[in-house]
Amino acid sequence: MASRKRVLEPALSMDEEFKTPEKKVSVVRGSQPDSDFMRWGVGETCQYLQREGLGEWKDTFRAEKITGVGLRYLKDADLEKIGIKGLGDRLRILHSLGKLWQIEAEPSKVFNDPIHGHVELPPLLIKIIDTPQFQRLRNIKQLGGTYYVFPGASHNRFEHSIGVGHLAGQLVQTLNEKQPELLISRRDILCVQIAGLCHDLGHGPFSHLFDGMFIPKARPGIKWKHEAASLKMFDYLVDDNTLRPVMEQHGLVLPEDLDFIKEQIAGPLDNSSGRKEKWPYKGRPKDKSFLYEIVANKRNGIDVDKWDYFARDCYHLGIQNNFDYRRFLKFARVCEVDGQKHICTRDKEVGNLYDMFHTRNCLHRRAYQHKVGNIIETMITEAFLKADPHITIQGSQGRIFTLSTAIDDMVAYTKLTDNVFEQILNSSSQELAEARQILHNIICRHLYKCLGQTQPDKALTVIQETIHSWGADLAKSTPQSGSLDVVLQPEDFVVSVIVMDYGMKEKNPINNVRFYCKEDPTKAIKICKNQVSKLLPEHFAEQLIRVYCKKTDERTVEAAKKHFVQWCMDMNFSKPQDGDIIAPELTPLKLSWRNNNEGEDSDDSSSKETKVLVNGLKKAKTQLNFK
Repeated sequence: MASRKRVLEPALSMDEEFKTPEKKVSVVRGSQPDSDFMRWGVGETCQYLQREGLGEWKDTFRAEKITGVGLRYLKDADLEKIGIKGLGDRLRILHSLGKLWQIEAEPSKVFNDPIHGHVELPPLLIKIIDTPQFQRLRNIKQLGGTYYVFPGASHNRFEHSIGVGHLAGQLVQTLNEKQPELLISRRDILCVQIAGLCHDLGHGPFSHLFDGMFIPKARPGIKWKHEAASLKMFDYLVDDNTLRPVMEQHGLVLPEDLDFIKEQIAGPLDNSSGRKEKWPYKGRPKDKSFLYEIVANKRNGIDVDKWDYFARDCYHLGIQNNFDYRRFLKFARVCEVDGQKHICTRDKEVGNLYDMFHTRNCLHRRAYQHKVGNIIETMITEAFLKADPHITIQGSQGRIFTLSTAIDDMVAYTKLTDNVFEQILNSSSQELAEARQILHNIICRHLYKCLGQTQPDKALTVIQETIHSWGADLAKSTPQSGSLDVVLQPEDFVVSVIVMDYGMKEKNPINNVRFYCKEDPTKAIKICKNQVSKLLPEHFAEQLIRVYCKKTDERTVEAAKKHFVQWCMDMNFSKPQDGDIIAPELTPLKLSWRNNNEGEDSDDSSSKETKVLVNGLKKAKTQLNFK
């Protein structure tokens, strides 16, 4: 039998027997008109059938006047109804039509990500990743100075950006599969993925330290955020690597799709008209409004950027993540709200969304705003400010830029990463001596000392002049008793103002989320906080004021702590948590500090005395009424 089987098999030469099968690569069409099929008329639809080898059915489609919009709704029964009797023919047609809104199986690259597992990205995204402008993100820490407190927080913007690009694709394709009536095209999916991938291109050294602390002090006259740099860096990436023709080959329509990508990152591109446009976006029409809520959701803050950094930061920080984005994906759908389409979720998920924002708050409280991490970032900022005039970076046309001016030139900015820390630390220049000493103190853990933390009764508007005046007030706030013979100057204090919120300042972000019920998934509803739980927060923002002392000897720090407590009393701020320990002789002097646990059970003697007095008055009043 074995010999009989060998006779039936075709004979193979030695070379053919061990030849590796050729890799099948799909050919990208020259102009990719298929990616915009919803604009087709009857003629373009028939041309597509011809290209797909289905020209025999052109006349049938033309007779039924089937345009591009209608292709998405065609089903097997519809094809049979218009006269296509053979099941095989109908399946061939449906398969070809399905390719219009489903990403083709092009050769892609797989990343083994610790958070999302095996992440597969399409070829155009790989071409973007393999550029100097994107690879720069490998050398920018996701959490800046927090790495000096949490040893595991060594991850970078590079892997976060890949994760956001992956999740953006997951969400938009989930909506596409659930609701084909949304008419999401391959162009839409690709643009959303690219926006997710490129949303953080503009981050500077140590991430938010650069745009939140360094630039405001180095260049106080400008309002600059990393989102603005992301747009400029994206344009530079596309032009420097000649990606426009490549994008067109993959089906993008330029410049419309470039505008759409940038609008997803930073919002409407042109707000200079002064009047509020009904629909401010150029990249996509109003009926695609939900696409702008995937990468950076300006409406309520629920977006894939948060999903990735929640999961990634918690993983590397060693903190439990209480939000599961996979569950949100299961319940996400688009509903119409006030004439616009928005991404909504099931009504039963409202509690999970409150947990999501609570997780965000916990991450800020425990890690992002850690008191040691914050002072390390303050010290790095001081070092950068001292080094700023002496660090030179060559930009376009040979021009020279500094740390703070590199944001004006993307050629120079591409060269600016966390490596500037080592550049200063390992330098031998006398001009960088002061900056070098500050960074050396960080490495050797000679850090400024935290004196404590307090809160104002109401949120204050704090500008740079306010911070300076508070430093002077702290130096003058000499305690009336227990003062040590130490003279403190305003420059000895560092005041840090921190805002903790749910992402929308004092507003509740859930008020901007819409939900749908199982009974009617097309109707969007609002769910108020009092419909969910009485245990939810009453306030959604608070302002914290931390004070540090630059001098670190024990005697000076002890005196500075007493100055801080006295200053809190003078400013009518809350009592510091350790106020009774660091200044026990001061805290009883302020009446409102004697019992801050209003409304709580208390067993102290003053509370008992008050209860006895009140009961006595009630008894006396009863006796008088009786008489």
